[in-house]
Amino acid sequence: MTIRSLAMLLCCAAFAASAEVQVKDGARIAFLGDSITAQGSSASGGYVNLVISGLAANQIKAVKIPAGVSGNKSDQMLARLKRSVLNEKPDLMLLSCGVNDVWHGARGIPLEEYKKNITEIVERAQSAGVRVCVMTATMIREAPANEYNRKLAAYNDFLRKLAQEKKCLLADCNDAMRKSLAELKAKYPGLQSNILTADGVHMNALGNAVMARCILGTLGLGETELAKAEASWSGKSASIGQTMLTGEELKALLPKAAARGVSVKDYVHELIARDVAAR
Repeated sequence: MTIRSLAMLLCCAAFAASAEVQVKDGARIAFLGDSITAQGSSASGGYVNLVISGLAANQIKAVKIPAGVSGNKSDQMLARLKRSVLNEKPDLMLLSCGVNDVWHGARGIPLEEYKKNITEIVERAQSAGVRVCVMTATMIREAPANEYNRKLAAYNDFLRKLAQEKKCLLADCNDAMRKSLAELKAKYPGLQSNILTADGVHMNALGNAVMARCILGTLGLGETELAKAEASWSGKSASIGQTMLTGEELKALLPKAAARGVSVKDYVHELIARDVAAR
């Protein structure tokens, strides 16, 4: 065997190892977060449930430990970590935190305090034998360059650095959301808002799917496995305003809302109003 062929073999072996699925059958997975996580667990099309069903579609039956609480910031998640997560003996914890720390303004958590809180959450979980997957915080309004998202960028930069330092898995949901928004806006130039979110922050069915796909990819699922996961999501819905819509329904509405030059939510309201008037 030549040196070159040996190097190629080692490279392929390293790639195969890096692509290994990080979750085993029967694993207990805790989802620590705020209202995005809480809704991700309560709606059939929420990202928490999509992750669980996506794993099941690939013969990995995981146990869901829901630990999302509306309005929570990093200090509150730290305070309830033992009760909400560690006492449940998870194998893996997915940590989603940062939106409220920034979005709540003066009632939020400054970056340096946030760093201390998140670091302690990760260290406590690891000390308890729990593997951690850090999720970057999703966007605040669907406008990457607004004041909120410029501030949030520093929080996410910290999360990326911490995940590397602490040898955590990293699901870069913020990056995935930005890329998906850019692709959809390029495809449908007239799109205004509510493309991936119901209200600018909380995910609709499409936004939840973006998050779930990012997480499952981080957990080691390849394109074939992701396709199986996505097939299992058919018919699962999440709210947009007061209406529950599936990802398939939202995809069908995007070009129509773009053609009207209105937000997806406003277009849905128009459809409902027309239906009511026609009765």
